[in-house]
Amino acid sequence: MLRLEQVSVRYRRHLAVDAVSLMANPGEVTVILGPNGSGKSSLLKAMAGVVPHQGTIHHRAGRDAPAIGYMPQDAGPAAALTVLETILLGRLRTLSLRVDQSDLDRVDEAMTLLGLADLASRHLGELSGGQRQLVFLAQVLVSDPAILLLDEPISALDIHNQVEVLSAIATMTRQRNLTTLMVLHDLNAAARHADRIVLMHGGRLRAAGVPQDVLTPANLRDVFRVEMEQVVTPSGALAILPLRVPDRS
Repeated sequence: MLRLEQVSVRYRRHLAVDAVSLMANPGEVTVILGPNGSGKSSLLKAMAGVVPHQGTIHHRAGRDAPAIGYMPQDAGPAAALTVLETILLGRLRTLSLRVDQSDLDRVDEAMTLLGLADLASRHLGELSGGQRQLVFLAQVLVSDPAILLLDEPISALDIHNQVEVLSAIATMTRQRNLTTLMVLHDLNAAARHADRIVLMHGGRLRAAGVPQDVLTPANLRDVFRVEMEQVVTPSGALAILPLRVPDRS
């Protein structure tokens, strides 16, 4: 379990996150939504311990801190490394001449899951932005985290890979009982793959709960300043349709 109590993040005079309290449970995918500048990435960085924060972040009961897997938006490529070596770093932290077969097996599993097996010997500098994003996601997954923090993991991916990656994340979250939080911009991807949604605006928490209760026309108009409609498709999936920008007059 991950519990935040009155967490704030400040960059000099700018208050990026303002007293946010929330809870994320093992075995569930929590998606953080909000417009640009709403504090989503700063909140994720606070959870990952990347930036200082005020307030309290409880990871779980007990003495041992859980392993946290964090993938930022701007994970830059180490062009000299191959795909296999980069992912292996998620297991070993540093590369060495001796590698256990169990580590190689976990890397192979992650590459297969994310469709990277054919790229194992390629250098990162030879890959597209979307392919590199998949490599860094695999690197995070092989570290066996208890808490998975992903900042826009599908931003550079085509629609096929978006669906495949989000489905894989949801499956792994349930199978490994991970506590997964990720920042997304795609409302329909969030509605489809999230167990819970956290909606932020101006650094503050505006709503939290299951998708159908959070992604309401009133909440979305308030936060995104767009008239939207919540519909249920014939397959039973929740969909969000943008209609118009409200008249400011």
